[in-house]
Amino acid sequence: MDIFGYPIWIVIFICLGVFCASFMDAIGGGGGIISLPCYLLAGLPVHFALGTNKLSACIGTVASTIRYVKNGCVDWLLAIPSIGLALLGAHIGTRLQLTVDERYLKFLLLLVLPVIAVILLKKKDLPETREPINEWRRRAIVWGTSILVGTYDGFYGPGTGTFLLLSFCYLAKIDVRTASGNVKLVNLSSNIGGLATSLAAGKVLVPIGLLAAVFAIAGQYIGAGLALKNGSKIVRPVILFVLVILTAKMLLELFGVA
Repeated sequence: MDIFGYPIWIVIFICLGVFCASFMDAIGGGGGIISLPCYLLAGLPVHFALGTNKLSACIGTVASTIRYVKNGCVDWLLAIPSIGLALLGAHIGTRLQLTVDERYLKFLLLLVLPVIAVILLKKKDLPETREPINEWRRRAIVWGTSILVGTYDGFYGPGTGTFLLLSFCYLAKIDVRTASGNVKLVNLSSNIGGLATSLAAGKVLVPIGLLAAVFAIAGQYIGAGLALKNGSKIVRPVILFVLVILTAKMLLELFGVA
C-alpha cells in the first residue's frame, strides 16, 4: 500500500522520526539532527528532504511557540527585533552556502562544541530566574546571536535551537523558560526563510510534509509542556545529548561516512 507514492512503512517511519525530533527540539533544540536523516533514509532526494523537513519543522514549531507565548514565556522587547534579524541572517547564510565550502564551518564547530559541553557540565543548571545585567548589553547579546545563529541556520542548520538557548541563558542571563520561548520565535523565523526558498524552487513534497507536520505538532506540544514544567532539570540533559550527536554527525560527514 502506497501513500503519496511512497510505501506506507516509509511514511510511518518519517512521521515517527519527526515526532521524536520535534519532542527533543521543543525541549533543547537540535531536532533537525534526527528528522533530516529520517527523510534521507526514507529515500527522498537531498533537496526535497531539506525542503520537506523545513515544512514539517515550521508547522510543528508553531505549536510549541504558541504554548510558550500563552504561558507568558516571551520577552517581546527582545523577540521582535530578533525575528527580523533571524530572517536576515537566514537569507545571508543561504547566499553564503552557495559560495563557501561548508567543511570549514564544520571544522570550526568541532572546536567549539567541546567547549560548549564543558561549560554546560560545569554549570549545575540552566538559570531558573532572570539574572541582572545591563539591559542594553542583554539586547546586544540576544540580537547579535539572532543574526549570527540565523546565518548559521541558513548555511548549515543542525543545533540552531541549542546554540540560541545556551547563548540566551548563559550570556544574556535570561531564565530558561523565557529563553526557550524567545528561541522558538527566532528559530521559527529562520525556518520560514528557508522554507520560502525551498517552496519557490519546487523542492518540497507538500503532502508528506503536511502529514509529518501533524506528528511534529504533537511532539513540539508535549516537549514544550515538559520543558515548562521541569525547566532545566529536563532541558540540560537534552542539550548535552544534542551536542554529543551533533558532534558525531559532523565527524561522520567529514570522514565521508554520512
